[in-house]
Amino acid sequence: MTIHVEGLVAIAVFYLLILFVGIWAAWKNKHSGEAEGTDRSETIMVGGRDIGLFVGGFTMTATWVGGGYINGTAEYVYLPDYGLAWAQAPFGYALSLVVGGLFFAKPMRSRGYVTMLDPFQQLYGKRMGGLLFIPALMGEIFWSAAILSALGATLSVIVDINIKMSVVISALIAIFYTLVGGLYSVAYTDVVQLFCIFVGLWISVPFALTNSAVSDITVTAVKQVYQAPWRGSVNKSDTWVWFDNFCLLMLGGIPWQVYFQRVLSASSATYAQVLSFLAAFGCLVMAVPSVLIGAIGASTDWNQTSYGGIPPKDKDEADMILPIVLQHLCPPFVSFFGLGAVSAAVMSSADSSILSASSMFARNIYQLAFRQSASDREIVWVMRITIFVFGGLATLMALVTGTVYGLWYLSSDLVYVVIFPQLLSVLFVKGTNTYGSVAAYLFGMVLRIGGGEPYLQLPPFIYYPGWTTEQRVHHMTGEIEEVVIQKFPFKTVSMLASFLGNVFVSYLAKYLFESGKLSHKYDFLDAVVSKHSAEIMDKTTLVTRGNNIGLSEMAPVKPRLSVTLAAAFTRRDTLPTTTVEEEEESSPDSSHHDEE
Repeated sequence: MTIHVEGLVAIAVFYLLILFVGIWAAWKNKHSGEAEGTDRSETIMVGGRDIGLFVGGFTMTATWVGGGYINGTAEYVYLPDYGLAWAQAPFGYALSLVVGGLFFAKPMRSRGYVTMLDPFQQLYGKRMGGLLFIPALMGEIFWSAAILSALGATLSVIVDINIKMSVVISALIAIFYTLVGGLYSVAYTDVVQLFCIFVGLWISVPFALTNSAVSDITVTAVKQVYQAPWRGSVNKSDTWVWFDNFCLLMLGGIPWQVYFQRVLSASSATYAQVLSFLAAFGCLVMAVPSVLIGAIGASTDWNQTSYGGIPPKDKDEADMILPIVLQHLCPPFVSFFGLGAVSAAVMSSADSSILSASSMFARNIYQLAFRQSASDREIVWVMRITIFVFGGLATLMALVTGTVYGLWYLSSDLVYVVIFPQLLSVLFVKGTNTYGSVAAYLFGMVLRIGGGEPYLQLPPFIYYPGWTTEQRVHHMTGEIEEVVIQKFPFKTVSMLASFLGNVFVSYLAKYLFESGKLSHKYDFLDAVVSKHSAEIMDKTTLVTRGNNIGLSEMAPVKPRLSVTLAAAFTRRDTLPTTTVEEEEESSPDSSHHDEE
């Protein structure tokens, strides 16, 4: 095995730079929030809520612009059966950020939540919050594992080093600076990583475009030269599948803690919206070199390159078209710089997901569900331990699981069909309750898993209209297998069924209990009429300091207008005090000195 010294040096320089910036950011902000009395745990989770436009814009963009984004975009443009028409991630995620900024950023930030799960626990109780934590955690862990796995494959293509070693080293660096500095380290390293990606890829594109083996990409976009035109097209029979996938990216890209961690760290609700719009623009800009590299791959006569006569798509290496173009169509010093950019991109996504998962666990599971009297120091240590545990888990999965992409596909679908409709309900639909939330959870799970997942060899037990079968070669065993392909937009239908189920069951339960058709003693989830239960007390107060609570405070929650939620947050000024209109305009930064 040959080890390319220049490649190793380039990667070492990138990694040391990122590590240095991460440690510097942690040191620079180690006393952040102390003057305002902000807890250290909250500073780690949301950066003291003082992330500005420059750093915020970069870190919000880096939420989605990672290794999977730039590699995946290039792959889809390159593949003959797909092309640019199926490279939906750039526009899908850009629109996701626009929709998030328009409708979700302001209410979440203005109410002073610390994690995405806070509104669920506030309205539906700690048990439902725990249930919703499961798909959210799966999404973050499998996402981290998938991109670490992609990193290992990418590095092995160019540098020819052991895949496992490259994955472990990359994960350790990301875990270390996240452990030390929390969101500050993640945000500041995102600035460096995004700059590296932009410069690294744009330096590579001109060299690849002018290589003698590459035809004019404007010609190959519309005419077949070495393969089908890279512009691509959508067959009429695949229209609903295309629509389903686009909705998954656009709406399913919103209910992620990695996104709301940035929203909630913004210095005001308006800033949170602006950051989302900046990031949407950033996503589109960062996709351009990836699209060009995919087009270059589709326009190359591989016989004239050091890669060999068989194109990557025929070697089942289409997913690595970006590093292959960098290596075989660019000079060595350029390809190594581009490689450093790709590895930086992966780390920018992995660190965010690991921090997000640990934030949700420490606050919503450990603190609010089990240890409401936990000290701030205790929460910080729980976060540190879970950063290490979740980071280790993602790394282990990247190393030993061949189906990590299948798990990521399924978990991202579950985020879309389970968490997104619940988020819609909790923020915008008045009167939903825990009964509706449980029903929606089950509807979404059953309808999505019922459609099957070919990548995991999970057969469907619900055959939606228009289903068909195809013969495919299994990516691991090499065996030919027959898989069921669902042509129906069942993911979006599952999401809508989940949302409507929540509303219908909530209002049905409310009617049955309040009209007396069902005895109050059957309100076993304490969601409608049980006024003095421990569960409602949790929903009303989300106790953080073990205060004694009077009976007057144990009334059922009225979303948005309740002033009995004071103990749910570190600062009282995050709470609405009069009307919904005033709440929408308020910002938690208006005053930092009110203590509990």
